[in-house]
Amino acid sequence: MVANHLPSESFVNLGIGAPTMVANALDASQGVILHSENGLLNVGPAPAEGEENHDLINAGKQPVTTLPGASFFDSSLSFSMMRGGHIDVAVLGAFQVSEDGDLANWNTGRDDGAPPAVGGAVDLAVGASQIWVMMEHTTRDGAPRIVSRCTMPLTAVGVVRRIFTNLCLITVTDAGLVVDAMIDDLELKDLQALTEATLTAAPALRTINSDGIVT
Repeated sequence: MVANHLPSESFVNLGIGAPTMVANALDASQGVILHSENGLLNVGPAPAEGEENHDLINAGKQPVTTLPGASFFDSSLSFSMMRGGHIDVAVLGAFQVSEDGDLANWNTGRDDGAPPAVGGAVDLAVGASQIWVMMEHTTRDGAPRIVSRCTMPLTAVGVVRRIFTNLCLITVTDAGLVVDAMIDDLELKDLQALTEATLTAAPALRTINSDGIVT
C-alpha cells in the first residue's frame, strides 16, 4: 500500500524494519529513487536467495541490490541529504504516533535491548519533507499504537503526516486524525476501539482490498 502512494520521481528513505519491504513493491515506472542513510542512492529490491552480497547492505544491515545509476558516498554526505531537505518522503516504523503527529520510534523506555540512541531517525524526522509511518495498528498485546499522547521517548514532535497500518490509512491533519481508507469488512467503530486517539472518517472513505490496493 505504501509503495502505491509514493509520489512519482521522488527521493525516498526507507527506515529500518518493515519499511524496507517497500523496495520490493515499487514499480520502475514510478521513478522513485531510494536513499539509504549508510550511503547509498538508488537502492533496488532485496536480492534473490543465494545471491546476497553482504558487503552491499542497507542501514538495517540487510542485503540489497542497486539499480542503474546508483551511487555510494560517506555518511557526512548522506546525512547532509537527510538534514538538508533533499528527501521527499521518509517511511519510518514506530512504536507510537500521537494524534498531533508526534513520533516515538527509537526506544520503548524499557531495558529490552533496543538501540541506545535515536540514530538517524531524528535527522530524517526533521529533515525530510514528509514523514510517513508504517506499522502494525496495535502491539502484540493488543494495545493501541495510535495514541492521544505518546508515553514512549519521542523522536520528534508533530512530524508525521500519514500513517499506514495493517488495518487502515490515516492522514494527520490540524483538525485531528482522518481515516482515508480501511480494510474491507472493517467499520469505523471497530477501528476506533483499537485506537486511543479520536478518528474521523474522510468524506469519501475508501476500501483497502486484500492486495493492499486502495479502491
